[in-house]
Amino acid sequence: MSDDQLKVFLEAVRADAGLREQLQGAADADAVVAIAKTAGFVISAEELKKVQSEVSEEELQTMAGGGIWSMDCTGGHWGPC
Repeated sequence: MSDDQLKVFLEAVRADAGLREQLQGAADADAVVAIAKTAGFVISAEELKKVQSEVSEEELQTMAGGGIWSMDCTGGHWGPC
């Protein structure tokens, strides 16, 4: 996977409410990867976890459209808090 694919995917998440809604139901990073693949992106769970640990909370809020994009604050699901 290239970093470019992940960046484009994160931009798509920011721009697409439907994609954000799908991600809110994702139980783990593997589910996020599957959703990304369905949307035409090739990303890895490891890269998602790395990015999540590296970006600031403010950046995550921007990507998620107002909430933190995490699986910790949504009852075990990926999505905004």
